Amino acid sequence: MSRFTFTSESVSEGHPDKVCDYISDSVLDACLTEDPTSRVACETLCKSDTVVIAGEITTNAKLDFDKIVRQAVKEIGYTDTTEPFCDTTLKLISIITQQSSQISQGVTATTSQSGDQGAGDQGIMFGYASAESDELMPLPILLAHRLTKGLADDRKSGKVNFLRPDSKSQVSVVYENNQPQFVSAVVISTQHTPDANQKGITDYVREDLGPRMLGKWWSKDAALFVNPTGDFSHGGPSADAGVTGRKIIVDSYGGWGRHGGGAFSGKDPSKVDRSSAYYCRYVARQVVKKGFARMAEIQVGYAIGMAKPVSVKVDTFGTGDERAAEEFVMNNFDFRPRAIIDQLNLLRPIYRSTTNYGHFGRPGLPWEA
Repeated sequence: MSRFTFTSESVSEGHPDKVCDYISDSVLDACLTEDPTSRVACETLCKSDTVVIAGEITTNAKLDFDKIVRQAVKEIGYTDTTEPFCDTTLKLISIITQQSSQISQGVTATTSQSGDQGAGDQGIMFGYASAESDELMPLPILLAHRLTKGLADDRKSGKVNFLRPDSKSQVSVVYENNQPQFVSAVVISTQHTPDANQKGITDYVREDLGPRMLGKWWSKDAALFVNPTGDFSHGGPSADAGVTGRKIIVDSYGGWGRHGGGAFSGKDPSKVDRSSAYYCRYVARQVVKKGFARMAEIQVGYAIGMAKPVSVKVDTFGTGDERAAEEFVMNNFDFRPRAIIDQLNLLRPIYRSTTNYGHFGRPGLPWEA
């Protein structure tokens, strides 16, 4: 289509699902801090005054799950003792076992059939990059993340005292010939104090947050929807349940680039759902940065326990020299799990910094270098 509108959403760190992602990645980082060889698959559920962590962890680290969970919740901002979900009053249920020995034997180089570190599971992973933004990201998700990050920063700094942790944004961008032209609609839903009124929140978004976060992409002509239900004073896990891994499209490309279906948070890099998705993004960025195409998508497929992928595919969507891009990828990048881990230096506690506002398109992450 020569003209179309594409919409992406973002959620803040206080969204119940993101609370769970952050707790899971906090457990992962605690393991890697003491034992870089840890095998971690940590899932979290939160609702009302209860957090449940479950999964498989094999590590030499000494873990205080209660301390890790409460610290993560405190950092997000759920510290109000009048609410059911609060860092000092929540209840924790832990259901953790060790990694299955049958999975471990396929992942460990000395016991795998391939003689190399095998993939932690079968599956497909995608990475995407586009020259439509400096960050090489699709514009709708990039702008949506800026809005939720702005809400969180204004709340934490005390600049806006009626904001509370749970929030969402949504941005619609009009494209012509696959190039972004303007923002046609913005949706902001933010938890707030009971005494805040909708007009005050809308004025803040229209006069401050929107122009500051979207810059040249902000337009007063765009349709603006702020807390469309009229009231959002009851939010977070006190109001809604959260589960790790339910925001995989928010985490990646906002629905523009494809997703293989595997969540990222709570998984150590032996899980190719995470590490290979990061590497595919890294490779796609190189294809675009080297000028082979304006858009690039990498797909890779794995068999559990095997080191070499069963397939690697390069797609440039007709925006460049696809054959040259494919040769560049095949000749310069190693998609074996151990090679990915080594090249991106993934056996370190960096994962809490990836949890919120997108795993891609932000500086400081090794796959964005």
